[in-house]
Amino acid sequence: MQAQVLVLDFGSQFTQLIARRVRELGVYSEIRACTTKPDQIDRSGLKAIVLSGGPASVTSADAPVFDEQWLETGIPVLGICYGMQLIANHFGAELVSGASREYGYSTCLVQNNTTLFDGFEKGENTPIWMSHGDHVESIPNGFDLLGSSPGAPHAAIGCDAQKIFGVQFHVEVAHTPRGKDILGNFLFKIADCRKDWTSSGFISESVKRISREVSAGGNVICGLSGGVDSTVAAVLVAKALGDRLHCIFVDNGLLRKDEKQQVMQALSSAELGLQITAVDGESRFLSALKGVSDPEEKRKIIGRVFIEVFEEQAEKIDNVTHLVQGTLYPDVIESVSVRGPSATIKTHHNVGGLPERMNLKLIEPLRELFKDEVRRIGGELAIPVELLNRQPFPGPGLAVRILGDITPERLKILREADQIFHDEIAAEGLYHSLWQSFAVLLPIQSVGVMG
Repeated sequence: MQAQVLVLDFGSQFTQLIARRVRELGVYSEIRACTTKPDQIDRSGLKAIVLSGGPASVTSADAPVFDEQWLETGIPVLGICYGMQLIANHFGAELVSGASREYGYSTCLVQNNTTLFDGFEKGENTPIWMSHGDHVESIPNGFDLLGSSPGAPHAAIGCDAQKIFGVQFHVEVAHTPRGKDILGNFLFKIADCRKDWTSSGFISESVKRISREVSAGGNVICGLSGGVDSTVAAVLVAKALGDRLHCIFVDNGLLRKDEKQQVMQALSSAELGLQITAVDGESRFLSALKGVSDPEEKRKIIGRVFIEVFEEQAEKIDNVTHLVQGTLYPDVIESVSVRGPSATIKTHHNVGGLPERMNLKLIEPLRELFKDEVRRIGGELAIPVELLNRQPFPGPGLAVRILGDITPERLKILREADQIFHDEIAAEGLYHSLWQSFAVLLPIQSVGVMG
């Protein structure tokens, strides 16, 4: 999908949150490194630019910079925190470092309730969240003062003629209660964005794209774990390709209690349209893991054996051309540094080495989505809610929750303990409010003493 909003990332911990807030308002947004140049982007459908915050000081010699031609394109721009300071600096304003720092809760006195603050009362103090050491000391020529705070006399500025605006505070965080109103004013009243980012629209576009990507007669394979990402990806591809998608569920013997049966039962319904082959690889995995205590070595062994088992199953299917991966948008973003592609943070690989080894093309139907969006798409696809709301479970399974050797007996103990723990968590109504909850088996013995 063509992005209407481009977020240039200067290293803020909130950059992904900006993109998510824009999408929550119904507008598709994407994140790019701050080094991205205007001529590197298809700007035909681009409606707005957002400059993120960042931990650096604009006045520092090694501060992240951007191509200032972005401010000359005529596309509306909103700078947040560091982004506002970049705008002010570009237009000749004075910046002051460290004189009046603000971190945490503050208020913004609305000085001008047009454009960015439309719907606010002039003179009202609206709660905001600050995180800055520098501030804009003077307003650039052609800009108006829109808001001020106790520690930032120019907390919000704007130039209606050029449609360039800046806020020193973070509109994207929940601690700025009316941040979405300000962001919405920028998107819809200044940048004239359309509300066309919906779950149903994404599904429709994805089905068309996948159908085009896979030629007639080509088959597709997917490693299905029962987790949210692989499940939603598989159902989406099945909607496009039907029985040309072949899902492979590998039971590595390291799953939670009754997990294989639960996953197979939940995913085998006719409504989802999945064709699943379950492979019992328990003895093979446990044999390879015998005597291994180091957790990183466990991961490597499990990954290697999984690839071997997966390849063997895939070879039984004729004319396989593509592999499905549940890559998410944060995986894509984290593969590029804010200082450009020359300084990579990490290279993401969901199923390490499989596409290259098997000479397959990738289908990554979720690579544009955040996790919460994946769950919404899953709901639209009628995937059982118990699968969509499952807590994350590591790929190596219980192997990394057992410290020391892995044996059938120790796996049985951990499965039972984990099940009891989860039953109690669920009974108290806490399961969905916790990111993760699990039991760990330690290689020690302990006793209780009475009296």
